[in-house]
Amino acid sequence: MNSAVQDYNNLQNDSDKEICDQIATIINKNLSDAENKIWHAHPVWFLEGNPIVGYSKLKNNVRLLFWSGQSFDEEKLLNEGSFKAAEFRYTSAEQINKEDLERWLKKAIDIQWDYKNIVKRKGLLERLK
Repeated sequence: MNSAVQDYNNLQNDSDKEICDQIATIINKNLSDAENKIWHAHPVWFLEGNPIVGYSKLKNNVRLLFWSGQSFDEEKLLNEGSFKAAEFRYTSAEQINKEDLERWLKKAIDIQWDYKNIVKRKGLLERLK
């Protein structure tokens, strides 16, 4: 795991750290070619410079965010924001369903909107895959 991401996880309380560690492990296993770094203060994974998935500690949960998740056709993922992002929020590590997460990560590779160039396109998203 990226040391900066591990540092982020280590700052969380025990139950949130367990959630973060499990999520990061599954993401790293399934997105082995992705760049992983702290971006806007949270762990994020990128493919060819495009943000794919990340997580962040919120007040009462850990939010897993897929930048193109609204296009995944997954009822467990909730729309987030005005673009194409979707999220799932965890309050305990027991809620992590490895099969769901692995399926979402596969879709994150296959279904991508171009967030890398969103500023250049003045807020317009184009589908990459």
